[in-house]
Amino acid sequence: MKKNLSYKDKLIELAHIYDVKEIKEYLKRRKELTTGQLELILRKNKIVIPKDFKTNFIKENFYKPLSKVTKQIDDLKIDSSKKVAKLSRQVVYLKEDSSRSVSNFFYNLWRTLGNIGIAVLNVFPLIGKTFYKFFGDFLTNTLNAIYEQQINKKKIGQSLVVVFIITGIFTIIFSGISTFNKEETQLEKEAIIKTETKIKKEVKKPNLEEKKEIKKPKAEVKKEKIPELILPDLNLKTATVLNLFEDVDYNLKTVRFEKVVKPIYFTQFPKDLDEIQSVKLKKETFIKIVLPLIVAENEKILEDRYKLNKIVAKKMTTDEEKQWLRQKFLEYKVKKGNVGELKIRMDIIPTSIALAQAAKESGWGTSRFALEGNAIFGQWTWNGKGIEPLFKDKSKSHKILRFPILRASVKAYKNNLNTHKSYTKFREKRNNLRIKNKKINGLELTKTLGSYAQTGSEYTKILSQIIVQNRLTDFEPVRLASSVKKQELDL
Repeated sequence: MKKNLSYKDKLIELAHIYDVKEIKEYLKRRKELTTGQLELILRKNKIVIPKDFKTNFIKENFYKPLSKVTKQIDDLKIDSSKKVAKLSRQVVYLKEDSSRSVSNFFYNLWRTLGNIGIAVLNVFPLIGKTFYKFFGDFLTNTLNAIYEQQINKKKIGQSLVVVFIITGIFTIIFSGISTFNKEETQLEKEAIIKTETKIKKEVKKPNLEEKKEIKKPKAEVKKEKIPELILPDLNLKTATVLNLFEDVDYNLKTVRFEKVVKPIYFTQFPKDLDEIQSVKLKKETFIKIVLPLIVAENEKILEDRYKLNKIVAKKMTTDEEKQWLRQKFLEYKVKKGNVGELKIRMDIIPTSIALAQAAKESGWGTSRFALEGNAIFGQWTWNGKGIEPLFKDKSKSHKILRFPILRASVKAYKNNLNTHKSYTKFREKRNNLRIKNKKINGLELTKTLGSYAQTGSEYTKILSQIIVQNRLTDFEPVRLASSVKKQELDL
């Protein structure tokens, strides 16, 4: 093929070389064909065009090998990081198991010594009886021999009984207290010391100034009213988490009855949560971890609503209050300073809905997104850092949004429902319940969340089933312990 030919002439020459009859007939009839038509006919006859050859050559020999190598490097990094994480967890588990076995050894040793001591004490009455009889007879015979008169055996016996009783009482009291008290303190030291020291360091004691904060909006924004126990990223095992719940007396039956939950905030799920065999225990553990996070965010929203009503009711607002309003307009994505729209958006997400969606999207805390990225609600992202889904359509480029801690995921989820245009019906129905002074019921609002998943109405049916089967509506009135209970806002 000659180099000086034009591109169109080269295509015609290719047609002659490969004997493309369709193009030859057009040429015989002296009909002009465009470059695109020539390319189309050649491709239809499976003839490689020079420019296609170049692009395919570069793609096959450069792009594909490079992409394959980069993918292998990424897989190697992921595998190595997983192995390192697994090794570190095994080291931590080994330390915990070894410390537990040592403490159990000393505890069993001490208990055995205590049992031996009690057994020895049980021998004392027999020894005392023998000594009583021996010394009683001996003293009686000796005194009778000296004074040649009969001594009263009952009086001597009574005096000896008093001596032995006093000695036995002191011995039993001293050994019993030291034995049984040390058994109890040994159990308490193993399970409670760590949690109590963290609670003393991290929990702020409520003072009398908190009652005055309701009257002063400035103090409400800056100061925390709820003492919090935040558990850092320690790669905790599920067994350790369950022991912690038992130590602090965290029981869902009590929460359902008293409508109060302790502010215990986990930063991540235990990695071996899926290893729990009991489905009921797995679900209860998940609810115990997520419930305080949801309730805390809802109470924060209610505090903002309370402050917003106070500001709106004023005739004059301070500069600080105006600045606070500007921040809330930005946070809830309200345009043109529309206070009415801000009131509609600044409201709670029913605890039952939040728990049901968290359970559905995270597989009750066992999904890869929940364990690796603290992503409880499966929110998508196209710009931020995220986790690549393993099975997704090639046409979609989304990722699952990653969070540093679990509470950040809860906050982002509530902001999503309160601001995104897809959930306008949800907010409108919630606002209507407020206007009619009705309780915000999760089951009534689930039907408005069809846009949250691609399955639509099927997704809302699943949410309703999760709420009913697990009695999640019981948690809707739950509030944090030591939080300030405010009256229902009249919006």
